[in-house]
Formats: sequence, C-alpha cells, structure tokens
Amino acid sequence: MHIGLIGGIGPAATDLYYRGLINVMKAADAPLDLTIVHADAPTLVRNFEARTPEPQAEIFLNLTERLVKAGAQAVAITSIGGHFCVDEFRTKCPLPIIDLIDVMNEHLASNDIRHAGILGTDTAMKTRFYGGVKSTEILIPQEADIERVHRAYVDMALSVKVTEEQRRTFFDAGREMTDRGAEVILLGGTDLFLAFDDHDPGFATLDCAQVHIEAIAAMAQSTP
Repeated sequence: MHIGLIGGIGPAATDLYYRGLINVMKAADAPLDLTIVHADAPTLVRNFEARTPEPQAEIFLNLTERLVKAGAQAVAITSIGGHFCVDEFRTKCPLPIIDLIDVMNEHLASNDIRHAGILGTDTAMKTRFYGGVKSTEILIPQEADIERVHRAYVDMALSVKVTEEQRRTFFDAGREMTDRGAEVILLGGTDLFLAFDDHDPGFATLDCAQVHIEAIAAMAQSTP
C-alpha cells in the first residue's frame, strides 16, 4: 500500500518516521511505497497554543489532497502534537488515517499496561493523550511541572536539539510519575527521542512514535 506522511512537524520527527519505516520494511523484506508532504511546524505550534484545531485540520486536508494526487492510499501525521486536530481532520479526510491515538490504545491494552505516565505537550498531558486511551489509566506530571515539560518539549522540537536542562525536566517528571505508580512513561511527544535515546532515565519508557511507525509499516504491507 502507498503510504502518505504529513511531515515537517518537526524535522527531527519526520526523519525519525522516515528512517524507522525504511528499517522496519527492510527487516520485513517488503518494498516501501511512500510520499511525504511538508507541514510548517511554527504554524502548527501557533494553532496548537491558540487551541484552534480547525485551521490546522484544513492545512492537513490540503496536504492530503496532494498525497491523493501522488497515489497515497492511507495517511499518517508524523507528530503526536499534530493529533490535537485529528477529529476535525477525520471528518473530511479523503484517505484512511493511521491514527496514533487509536494505535496506542490498542497497544497498551494488548500489553496489559494498567498505569502509564505521559510526557509531551500540555494538551497531550492534560487530556491524557487526547482522551483516546481507554484501556489504561494515564498519570500526568504535577500541575507545577506541566508547563515546564511543555515549554521544554516545544523548544526542543523547534530547535531540533536538546539541552541538559530540558533533559533533566523530562527525567525528573518521569521519575515523579513512576514514584506514583506508573509502570511505564509514554514518550507522548514525537521528538522526545532526542532527549531519551542513548540515555537511561532510571524508569521504563515506551516510545509512542515507534509504536505508530510499526503500525504504519503493517498497513504499508497490506493489500489496499
């Protein structure tokens, strides 16, 4: 199946998805048929922080029309934060959406994870993964930590690099949720791999983007 990716939000996340899909498909000895379009990250951040999902959904719809013309048969958003408008996007989208939130709900249920913490944007945390995870109790950072985690995450995603202070912010919040009973901390921001790769935070993590990548790869290997 020809997969369409909405990328650019941010560049590091797009690269993560692209390389990840190549690796998974290579391991499966399957060809990858893929088209990527570019969405502007600062525009998404403005719409996200203004809590205006409709304009961002329209941007995604316009990009999806380009993917349709390129032959894509399904579409995925390469940004967990970008899913803040997925309900508005879904109502008009001409292609099946490989929805990360649905994918994560199924993954957590199938692995019998009862309590999970989450790191990401303020909306992803406060809505407990956009309210779409029903199989698991989602813990969030303490109120005083939510804004620090959000700002550290957004600044890291836009700059495509992580500082030691930002990494400490994520690790401290993750440890605090683990102390309250989280079995695993969900990396609920696509760019969090920048902070966690090759570092041991002292608690179990689950990279939501990687779970999404594997679901996209499974769809790519299916017959349309």
